[in-house]
Amino acid sequence: MSDGQSAPLLLVVEDDPALSRLLTDLFVDEGYQVDVAADGQQGLHSGLTGSYDAMIIDRGLPVMDGSDLVALLRSRGIATPALLLTARGSVADRVDGLDAGAQDYLVKPFEIPELLARVRALVRRPDGGSTLRAGGLCLDRITRTVSGSAVGNRVVELSEREMTLLATLMSAPKRVFTRRQLLEIAFEGADSAGVVDTYVHYLRRKLGRGVVQTVHGIGYRLGPG
Repeated sequence: MSDGQSAPLLLVVEDDPALSRLLTDLFVDEGYQVDVAADGQQGLHSGLTGSYDAMIIDRGLPVMDGSDLVALLRSRGIATPALLLTARGSVADRVDGLDAGAQDYLVKPFEIPELLARVRALVRRPDGGSTLRAGGLCLDRITRTVSGSAVGNRVVELSEREMTLLATLMSAPKRVFTRRQLLEIAFEGADSAGVVDTYVHYLRRKLGRGVVQTVHGIGYRLGPG
């Protein structure tokens, strides 16, 4: 986050050069500092290494869908408020983006005053911290421990990969992730979706079978708390 004296810093992840320039000029004119990324991979690197007050992310990005980018950042402990921009305006698309961990969702074409108002609201949000709470679980991403009613109020220690997988599911507790999505988000460098099944088994063995729910024919989601 900004230190309270410098201008708020925004990350804009947009692959359309014309729209990226327009957004950058618009936000700079409003007094923001702006970093720009042109695809999901660049956005991931910037989101993990920068310190931003808000992120404005296009849904239809090369390399990685914008909602998957938000979910991946959330799984890595990045709580920076995010606004998704998209040409897809169905209720299902909006729900998918919000369930991925975005705070807001704006459909193109949008009105400039509305965009600016939504970004101002994001910058004011008090989001942050290393703790995730969902489904009767409390996950501390620094100590890699889980507690809460879903595990009988025990404190359970996780491996790095177990923690990343659980954090991904907890960051969007209503969302069903495919095995391929979980592989890309939580298991960087792995090339077989079978590793997802293996770590789901590990989580269930440590936390209880109901913590991760299988959605047959699709993938996994956080189980009922």
